[in-house]
Amino acid sequence: MEAPDYEVLSVREQLFHERIRECIISTLLFATLYILCHIFLTRFKKPAEFTTVDDEDATVNKIALELCTFTLAIALGAVLLLPFSIISNEVLLSLPRNYYIQWLNGSLIHGLWNLVFLFSNLSLIFLMPFAYFFTESEGFAGSRKGVLGRVYETVVMLMLLTLLVLGMVWVASAIVDKNKANRESLYDFWEYYLPYLYSCISFLGVLLLLVCTPLGLARMFSVTGKLLVKPRLLEDLEEQLYCSAFEEAALTRRICNPTSCWLPLDMELLHRQVLALQTQRVLLEKRRKASAWQRNLGYPLAMLCLLVLTGLSVLIVAIHILELLIDEAAMPRGMQVPGCPPTWCPQLWASIALHSSGACGPDGTTLP
Repeated sequence: MEAPDYEVLSVREQLFHERIRECIISTLLFATLYILCHIFLTRFKKPAEFTTVDDEDATVNKIALELCTFTLAIALGAVLLLPFSIISNEVLLSLPRNYYIQWLNGSLIHGLWNLVFLFSNLSLIFLMPFAYFFTESEGFAGSRKGVLGRVYETVVMLMLLTLLVLGMVWVASAIVDKNKANRESLYDFWEYYLPYLYSCISFLGVLLLLVCTPLGLARMFSVTGKLLVKPRLLEDLEEQLYCSAFEEAALTRRICNPTSCWLPLDMELLHRQVLALQTQRVLLEKRRKASAWQRNLGYPLAMLCLLVLTGLSVLIVAIHILELLIDEAAMPRGMQVPGCPPTWCPQLWASIALHSSGACGPDGTTLP
């Protein structure tokens, strides 16, 4: 072989090894997220009683659990990928010649963004509806009972839902866009309709977030009010202590004199209530002994921080809603990276993380 042949071979080998390394890293990251999501779902899911009786329902629930685990892993990866991209970029800028971190390159980041966007569409459009219809299906009338019959019914329901949603999207796009060629082109399903559908579902998710965020923050206010010591103007600990002591004394009297009541008493329940009241009284005693700094400064500062976070979160969600409604660059056809295919590159927000802190100033990685 001549020298140019060796150079071509070495370049091909390098590209091959980089591709294999990216596949291995992506697989390891997804496996880690999948295991964490599976542990989380199995820890908090409610045990179904029929799974111990009916093997068919148990199999269906296991399949639905795996689909939900896959979807949650993709969602968690989509949330963590932007911070991962920014941190990787800053690490490479800090240590540009370190051999052991050269695998954190732009090709890996773009590949991860491609995979996340592809599987997020797959999970949103196919896996999540399939898991729901699969758990609710019973098989067609007259068909054999079993998992396969449920799969047939689920596939038919999913196809009908897909036709319904695509028809609604086609009608909406026909109303908005009068171009006949775009409506008649089958390529527009991949080029236009699927990203447009993704944006519509994202818009609905943002609206749901706007509705649920104040509820969660209101819950945070109530929990913070219970954990922190309020000023004396907002609560009377002495009255709460007296009420707790009176309730404890009444329950203790009922336990000591069970014959004084003609109704049957659940002694175990009464003992649990007494223990709960004793624990509550101990906590109230600790809160009464709190210092003036904790009472008059800690509570107002915590509430002020929660109020600021509430305003910022609602403002950010409102800005995103306005961007989806008004800004064309926020839509899938507007967010295109030069040199990439126009369909999947809109979601390659890795370009955000690939701007160096030197190019963006002292604030580090910012929006392009």
